[in-house]
Parts: sequence; structure tokens; C-alpha cells
Amino acid sequence: MTVGYGFNTTLTARPGMADELVTLLLSGLEEGNPAASEHCRVYLVCRSASAPDTIHITEGWTSEEDHHRRFAGAAAQAIVAKVGALVTGEGPYTDYVPVGGKALF
Repeated sequence: MTVGYGFNTTLTARPGMADELVTLLLSGLEEGNPAASEHCRVYLVCRSASAPDTIHITEGWTSEEDHHRRFAGAAAQAIVAKVGALVTGEGPYTDYVPVGGKALF
């Protein structure tokens, strides 16, 4: 499977809530959650080195349709609802079509 759709986004955690936000976002990798799907090829949660309340998320999916289908589900919507209480706002959102690269962990 190749990555046909992806995006980057930035979230700013409420003061003192960044650890909880990171934990919640990483729960997306657990069985039954969207990033555990075979259609999610890249799911990267990063904390800014200079602004620890700033969280960057990069996702790569087999297609935009697969992404939207997974995020319309109950598991994804439950995570999204919890994220709202932990952030002060969203930063830039950039969608893209991947053309190459590497992601190994």
C-alpha cells in the first residue's frame, strides 16, 4: 500500500496539558482507533523542542477517502472530542499528496 494522501497540523495545548494531549493523540494507534487502521501508513506525533505546549501531527493515508471514512467513526470522534478540551487552538493545517520519503521507527 502506498500513501496517497496526508497532512500536517499543529495543536497548542492548554498550559500543563501537553503530556495528556500527547498521550491522547498516541492512543490513536491502539487497536480499534483510526491510526491502527491498515490505511494509516504514517502517524507521527511530535512535540516542539522550543515550545513544549506545541504539538505537531503528521499523517499519511492510502487515500483521502480512507482517512475521512476512519475519522467519521465513533472511535475517532471520541478522540477528537477529548482533544478539544486540551487545546487552546489549532495552528496551520496543510494537506498534501506524498511523492516519496521514509518513515521508520
